[in-house]
Amino acid sequence: METAPKFFITGCTVADSNELTRNNIPAFWADPHWHLAWRHRTLDYHIIEVAKRTPRNLISDRDTKRHQKAVDPATGRIVGYARWILPASHAKINGGVPAWLDAVVPSVSEEEEAEIRRVAATVHWDPNQESDELLIPIREAENEMLTKKDYMRLDYLAIHPNNQGTSIGTALVKIGIQQAKELGLDIFIHAMEAGVDLYKRLGFSIEKDFLQDDSQHGGNGHVYRALMILRQDYEP
Repeated sequence: METAPKFFITGCTVADSNELTRNNIPAFWADPHWHLAWRHRTLDYHIIEVAKRTPRNLISDRDTKRHQKAVDPATGRIVGYARWILPASHAKINGGVPAWLDAVVPSVSEEEEAEIRRVAATVHWDPNQESDELLIPIREAENEMLTKKDYMRLDYLAIHPNNQGTSIGTALVKIGIQQAKELGLDIFIHAMEAGVDLYKRLGFSIEKDFLQDDSQHGGNGHVYRALMILRQDYEP
């Protein structure tokens, strides 16, 4: 008897916003350093507020951003999410057709967009920025790498903590790798520590990494980030 798939992957719509937020924010909340920016908020409150921004994020920069979700077929619940950014030079193919069309979020009416942007502007958004200084050398290195050539970028990968350690993240990244191959693009990732081993298994190499101490900002003293690249000439 054939086993039913544990999840399937498809594109996202604005209607997914609340459930995407419930998947995404707990995934990042588990990172002690990321949590420093929101230690004055509860997880539930932050989910409510971010959910007001998610529709705007989904419809912004539709030319270059691509979104996919993993869905549990038994429950219909979203169990994973990936956002990719294409370079403008590769965002369209075949005389103007959007590349990776099934990962483009469908457009909404002008009235819907206006309401989405109105609601997003009401968000209570007040991150603690004390530890942002740690990002400065990382962003400088990242900008230097991204100015040298066009990359497809994995901008966001989130698997709910209840589903981490499964193959969901691997499957989402593999689909992006295949799309990048078809477009002839290498892939860039600014990776948090939790994802580094996954990316290594899929062929990414660490170009530059950072081990930092955030204890003076209330952290546990250990922050690791890696700038990683998958080259299309890589062979496993």
